[in-house]
Amino acid sequence: MTQTVAGTAVRQLVEAGVRTAYTVPGESFLPLLDAWEAEHGVRLVSTRHESGAAFMAEAEAKLTGRPALALASRGPGAANLAIGVHTARQDQTPLIAILGQVESGARGRESFQEVDLAAMYAPLTGWAREARAAEEVPSLLAEAHRAATGPRPGPVALAVPADFWTAAYDEGMPLAPGGDQHAQTARSSGESADESADGLAEHLAGLLSSAHRPVAICGPGDRVGRETLRAACEAAGFGVYSAFRRQDCFDEDHPHFLGHLGLGVPAQVRQALDEADLVMVLGTRLDAITAQDHRYPLPHQHLVLVGTGLPRPRHPGLTTVLDADPHAVLAALVRRATGATEAGYQGPRSPGAPQSARAAARERWERHHAAAVRYARPTGEATRPGTVHPAEVVTALRRLVPDDVILTNDAGNFSAFFHRHWGFRATHRLLAPCNGAMGYAVPAAVAAKLHRPRNTVVALVGDGGVLMTGQEIETAVRHAAPIVVLAFQNGMYGTIAMHQATSHGRLAGVDIGRLDLATWARGLGAEGFVLDDPARVEAVLAEALRCGRPCVVDVRTDPDVIAPGRRLSGLLEPAGHPT
Repeated sequence: MTQTVAGTAVRQLVEAGVRTAYTVPGESFLPLLDAWEAEHGVRLVSTRHESGAAFMAEAEAKLTGRPALALASRGPGAANLAIGVHTARQDQTPLIAILGQVESGARGRESFQEVDLAAMYAPLTGWAREARAAEEVPSLLAEAHRAATGPRPGPVALAVPADFWTAAYDEGMPLAPGGDQHAQTARSSGESADESADGLAEHLAGLLSSAHRPVAICGPGDRVGRETLRAACEAAGFGVYSAFRRQDCFDEDHPHFLGHLGLGVPAQVRQALDEADLVMVLGTRLDAITAQDHRYPLPHQHLVLVGTGLPRPRHPGLTTVLDADPHAVLAALVRRATGATEAGYQGPRSPGAPQSARAAARERWERHHAAAVRYARPTGEATRPGTVHPAEVVTALRRLVPDDVILTNDAGNFSAFFHRHWGFRATHRLLAPCNGAMGYAVPAAVAAKLHRPRNTVVALVGDGGVLMTGQEIETAVRHAAPIVVLAFQNGMYGTIAMHQATSHGRLAGVDIGRLDLATWARGLGAEGFVLDDPARVEAVLAEALRCGRPCVVDVRTDPDVIAPGRRLSGLLEPAGHPT
């Protein structure tokens, strides 16, 4: 039976493990929508904005490790989708964007909503193409999947003219995306993946053995393997930092944990990284925030990159690249250490006693962090009447949620309280945009709940971010996805306000205004709660967590409490501009 291009594309995606398509439906890919809707065992999620669709697809892929699908129409739809695609690029998340294009006969004629989509998406993806003939769509889709799941995972974009979808396709399905022919391994000629990992682990073990103060900066827990990372650091004796917004890769109460390389990291937490002679970067690019505005690695430090397709940072010192699956290399490192122990090996042979250096670093971390996770309001941190302190909300939430909670985190100054006061365990899952994209948390929470319906899913977002994509709460209502949204409302774009206060001593264009977010949520079909009384923080959060429906907690916060340990008025007053 002759198949259409649309039907063939759907079968390819399904065989590759794709189960959800996120979209704002558009006329340029109607046959693809129809074919997807007719397919058994898949879900079509119609979102309220293409940015929500892209964030949902990115969050799903981050959670499952498999490429997710986002569909958008030509011109405006593709432009709206771009923010989530950029997020996937920065976070190295596999995502397939299929973009409807104008009809093939109308290309190049200033047609309605016509844009060169491949050129538009080229800087945002690792692979962007436009089909020039209907019969090449399936092969291009297979190529797109290979690129999305290649050595450096990330987003890809395929633009398809509207009339191609209904064209007949009877050439037989090309190799399904993700087929064995294209499996990525670390092996060299004649070696198995295990043999290659064992060889690299032996090399890494030698570097660690000769290091005085080795530390690791770790990326996504699913990429490095949470239990394997724990076993490896215990066996080899190195300390662990989590990369920016990758705190769920490691238990923060583990004695080898040294800190989170996010924003505003105190000097005492960075001290172990300053003193390190060997810095391993495991399964993540060394982005600007993780590298503390490109401070690290220091010139004298030996940088070791472990992972496939990692960009090599500018580093004047010695750099070693182990281009292999970091999970496999760490697992081999553990096997090697286990075998050595059974043979009488007594532990790391480092001449600099890294255990004592690491213990001192851990003590500094505990002094910095222990009080934060038990938060007791310091003197001078009172908030205005009718507001609550963000730190109290975060620490109360931490006490109430189960250990398998999934947290989605938006961009904004409110998130500094989350990173500072949470206290992560490796059983938690954190979905957060490393590129600082506002509006991520609510759509990401919807996708997380759809794919992990038994888990508690909590979105943390500011009032700026919730007004960008918060309408996806309606999507949660429609799909019966009971997420809990904590919307921290201080009436301003707090991050920009803090930068302006620090740089100029005055504010410009940062006002949002006070809103009734609880009533707004009810208008979208969700539950709404107001949290404005410090005495009721735990009670309101507990009620939201057990309500069993999508809900929004309107967390009223003091705009003067701009960041942990900082007051906006204190930043403005030196320039003579009190709040």
